[in-house]
Amino acid sequence: MKSAGEEFIIKTKYQNMDVADQMKGAPSPGLQLPYPKTGEIISLPPWDKIQVSEDNIISIINVRQSIRNYKRENINLLELSYLLWCTQGVKEIISDVATLRTVPSAGGRHALETILLVNNVEGLTPGLYRYLSLEHQLGTIKKDSSIVNDIVKASFSQDFIKQSAVTFIWIAIIYRMKWRYGERAYRYIFLDAGHVAQNLYLSAEAINCGVCVIGAFSDDELNSILDLDGQEHFVIYMATVGKKIR
Repeated sequence: MKSAGEEFIIKTKYQNMDVADQMKGAPSPGLQLPYPKTGEIISLPPWDKIQVSEDNIISIINVRQSIRNYKRENINLLELSYLLWCTQGVKEIISDVATLRTVPSAGGRHALETILLVNNVEGLTPGLYRYLSLEHQLGTIKKDSSIVNDIVKASFSQDFIKQSAVTFIWIAIIYRMKWRYGERAYRYIFLDAGHVAQNLYLSAEAINCGVCVIGAFSDDELNSILDLDGQEHFVIYMATVGKKIR
């Protein structure tokens, strides 16, 4: 009997794929989840106004490591704007079907969205926000400083989440990828998450911030906290960010 992982590899091979909805003429899903018209929108400062380290990319790659201890100080909104741009910034929209961004994605599908758990960002009330990548803005989900406790619990008590200035929570909108690739989408979505996380590591180094990615969490608990159904929309990866102690 094959394990679940072995079955995953077999069933997502090209020869085992059904015809994707794109080939059947189905309309393309939206490039971004809708945000309520009555929701609070927060403008982000232009990301390219930031002053970054003059270290070259080799130096940044060489010093990159996972950091779990952070200074008890905030990051500012310009720094957050820069990190969001580096991880999911939209450079071009192609006929309302695909986007070109600062990270690679299979077929330009970019089936991830970014939720932010804000603890200590200048100008933002602690709570949950969503990055509206097409507009480079933030949408407020919930202002509640206590929600970090629920997320820590769902992440098997990894308390350094509380010390971070902000935690990036990437959610998969799987049909955005399945529309083009069918079951193969489940492979690609994990690859995309890796691309995004590495961009966060490297861009954070340039502003003296540390990052630690998190793959250990209770899927069902975390999806429930974020009001995700766990099938069409689900948490795929997380990463804490904060100012380095040294």
